[in-house]
Amino acid sequence: MLADLELTMRGLVAGLIIAAPVGPVNVLCIQRTLEKGWRSGLLSGLGAALADTLYGSIAGFGIRLVIQFLIGEEFRIRLIGGILLMGIGLVYYCKSPRSLVTSRGKSADKSDLVSTFFLCATNPTTVLSFLAVLATLGLGRQRPLWQTMFLVAGIFCGSMSWWAILACAANLLRDRITGQTMHWINRVAGIAIGGLGLVSVVLSRGLRH
Repeated sequence: MLADLELTMRGLVAGLIIAAPVGPVNVLCIQRTLEKGWRSGLLSGLGAALADTLYGSIAGFGIRLVIQFLIGEEFRIRLIGGILLMGIGLVYYCKSPRSLVTSRGKSADKSDLVSTFFLCATNPTTVLSFLAVLATLGLGRQRPLWQTMFLVAGIFCGSMSWWAILACAANLLRDRITGQTMHWINRVAGIAIGGLGLVSVVLSRGLRH
């Protein structure tokens, strides 16, 4: 039982390590929380956590065929993901600031979850990152199916913990945000997301066979 708990805790640490670095989903989570509330930010984080859990499962279960496929198709996945990010960045950059009174009436919807899931799912290096992190944490060896399930559950909890913390922190600042501030936040979010997409497209050219 202690071994299972240790696996879960190590998985939690792995999930936190993968989710925490600043990226496009972090920017989206903050922007959506400020615009629509903590539920939207949390739902956006859930989409990312599900994608992290998917790739963590592939790494944890050692599904070599899937890993090899992702590596082989990294050029196309990075290219598509980069173009998607550039499109989202353009939308946010051109987005007109809404009245925060009106925005506060908006609610989260499933598109918040779906969009962040696909953003994370189009980053095939995530599975390689999990392989590296799991090896560093001493979790790189094969283990029984039921033990790996504890590890994967920990990965989801760790990733989701980060998104919950981020959404709650952004929500605390929400009452201090004005319409003009939201305008600049949209601009910064657009530039950050679009810039990351451009980097992904440029890097994908070096992967082309």
